[in-house]
Amino acid sequence: MAQYLAQLDRVFVALTDQTRRAVIRRLGRGPASVGDLASEFPMALPSFMKHVRTLEESGLIRTAKSGRVRTCTLNRERLALVDDWLAEQRRIWQERTDRLEQFVTETAKDQP
Repeated sequence: MAQYLAQLDRVFVALTDQTRRAVIRRLGRGPASVGDLASEFPMALPSFMKHVRTLEESGLIRTAKSGRVRTCTLNRERLALVDDWLAEQRRIWQERTDRLEQFVTETAKDQP
């Protein structure tokens, strides 16, 4: 469980930055080179590479180098961590709202 939470934390930290979220959105359309990705952002390549490293360390993307070109690919399995966590949160809150609804309904019946 601790390892799962640590992985989830790394994913959420990576997703806190709008540049990294934009990279994830772009890679959702398919693999792209770092150069192509970087050209979409108004920053120097070394600064952009920090974003790529953060995404790679979180497991959200994979990179592969062929010659001088580094290609990034979205790791959809890692996004499943977020989906699973959100599904669990939805379930928990649905149960809570169901209990609240039951409480309010029963309380209303008890009122004269």
